[in-house]
Parts: sequence; structure tokens; C-alpha cells
Amino acid sequence: MQKYINKSYLLILLSVLSAIAPISIATYLPAMPSMAEYYNLPISYIELSLSIFMFGFSLGQLFGGPISDRKGRKFCSLLGLFGFSFFSFLIIFSTTVYELWIYRFLEAFFAGFIVINATAIIRDLYSGKEAANYFSLLGSIRSIVPMVAPMIGALILFFAPWKGIFAFLTIYSLFLAFLIIKDLEETYTYTKRKIIESYISVLTHKKAMMMMFVLALGFSSMFSIITKLSFIYMEHFHVGVNLFSVYYGLNFVLLMTLATLNTKFIKYFSQLNILKTAVSVQILFAAIFTFFYEDLTLYSTIIILGIYIAMNGLIYGNATSMVLENFSKNAGVASALIGVIQFGMASIISSIIVSFHGQTLLPIGIGMLMISLTSILILRKY
Repeated sequence: MQKYINKSYLLILLSVLSAIAPISIATYLPAMPSMAEYYNLPISYIELSLSIFMFGFSLGQLFGGPISDRKGRKFCSLLGLFGFSFFSFLIIFSTTVYELWIYRFLEAFFAGFIVINATAIIRDLYSGKEAANYFSLLGSIRSIVPMVAPMIGALILFFAPWKGIFAFLTIYSLFLAFLIIKDLEETYTYTKRKIIESYISVLTHKKAMMMMFVLALGFSSMFSIITKLSFIYMEHFHVGVNLFSVYYGLNFVLLMTLATLNTKFIKYFSQLNILKTAVSVQILFAAIFTFFYEDLTLYSTIIILGIYIAMNGLIYGNATSMVLENFSKNAGVASALIGVIQFGMASIISSIIVSFHGQTLLPIGIGMLMISLTSILILRKY
């Protein structure tokens, strides 16, 4: 393995690599109403494409993990990027929502090949609290994407129809493939181990699995909110496309801040105590949202959701580090299982919440509260 000359550039490159899912989701959120109009269907059909994306994304990671451990992080990343760009391009020519769902699923499947390599590379290079530090920095940089992506989507919509967003995703992934070919050096060490054995070794590790579910629940809560943000801001509070992008981005300002501060917190507090505190804060704000949903204003909603989402800045780095610390030889498979559970659970939970679509914010609040309560119960048994 060669030494990376610039660790900062490596971190940025890995952040962009791991941000393929959030940028794929966030850029087309402002286009959901116009997409629903194009297909002449209720917006819930377009919201469902988010859940389909997450299912394909989780399945892609299941297949991508062994490829990453067998063929290398670089090969797996490039395979995913080229597949992602191809199906992003096909979405431009979709004429029915069913085509959109199919291409979106396949686009997401290859995106799953991409994202696992960022965490696997960090685990290849670092361990313990040093790894947690880098995972937090990775989360901090990556959290910029959800803030910027809706603005990019809104800007594209100003000049082009919604299909321009998927043209952008095609170009974005091809450019990223160019950077991977040019700059990413291989970090993995091949170990002769059967795929089934690798998965069994991870699945039978009780504490690692418990922490995976904590990580998955945290992400599921955030993704469920993201799925409904178009409804919350644009339909419930009647916010325009441009302001939607701004308010959407504000929800992630605190997330980025706390992800950065986590690098300081882990010097003084145990990772487990940080996790328990973060989830407890989520429970508090989810309860406020649930019991006072009828009295919420636009700005109080932004604050509550912003703080709730921000706690994931503390959950991501610590939980990921505590899982991968146990798997030095098969970090790709471990990363894949993290993704499968994380995005698979998010797909299921968000689909349930979308199915309770109504004119009030109550289903969203109940979903947030139930997810966080489940998470704290797991942490108490850890």
C-alpha cells in the first residue's frame, strides 16, 4: 500500500465518494412536484421512488462488499460509478413512473457498490478513536452535500426540466470516476476467506450487530424526515422551490457542526455515552414535535427537525467506528452489512411513514419518536 501524500484530499475524495446517495436523493427533492405533474400522479408515487432507491442501494452494498474485499476498493468504486452513470442517463428518457422506479432501483444498486469503499478505506488505514475521528470528519464534510444539493437541483430546475437533474448526476458520477482513476490508491489487503464465512463472522458478532441497528435507526429517522420534507415545507407550509432549498439546507447545518465537534468530544467522553446522549436528545425533540404538531410554525419546525437530525452527527462516527473496530480483515463485508441494514431499514420505515400520508405532521412525529425510543432500548442493553 502506498502512502497518501495529502490526507485532507483523501478525506475530501472519500466524502464525495460516500455522498453519492445523499446527492442522488437531495438534488431531485425540489423536482418532486413537477415530476408528479409530468407523470400525472400524486406526489406519493414520486416519494415512493426514494424508498425504492434505498432498497436498491442496500442490495447493491450486499453484493459490493465481497467485491470490495476480493477485487479491491478502487475496482469496486469504478464498477459502481459507471453503472450509476448509465442508469442515471436512462432515467432522462423514462416515460412512465414504472420506468422511473426500475431505473432508479438499478441506479441505486450500483451506487451501493460505491459507498461502502469510503468507510472500508478508512478502516484499512485507521482504527479505534482515530478511526472514529476520521468517520466524524467524513460525516461532517459529507453533510455539506444535503445542504448544497437541493440548491443545485433548484438551480437546474430554473434552467431546465427535472430531467436535467439526472443529466447532472450522470456527469457528476463520470467526473468522480475520473478522479478515482487518477488519484485513489489501493488500500485493501487480500485475505483468502470465503464470502459466506465473512458474512457469518459479522452477523454472529452480537455487539457489532446491536451497534449496526443503532446506526441504522439513526439514519432511518433522518431519511424518513428527508422523504417528507417536500410535503412539510412545500405543501404544508407553502414554501417555494428556492426557499425550500434554503430551509432544507438549514436542517443540516447543525449536523455538520456536531459531526465536527464529535472529534473533540471523543477525547473526553466514551463513545457509548455520546451515543446515549444523542439519542436521548432525539427522543426529547421528537416528543415535542409529536405532542405539539398542531401549533408548530415553519421556524419552530426547522429548529426541531434541525436539532433532531443534527444528533446523527454524533451517532454516525461513533457507531460506525465501534462496529468496524471488530473487523480488520473484512471491512468491506462489514461496511456492506452496515449499509444493507441501514438503508434497508430506512427504506421500510420511510415506506410505512409515506403510507400514512395525510394533511398533518403527526405521522412524522410518531415515526421519529418510535425510532429513537427503539434505539435507546438497544443502547441500554449494549
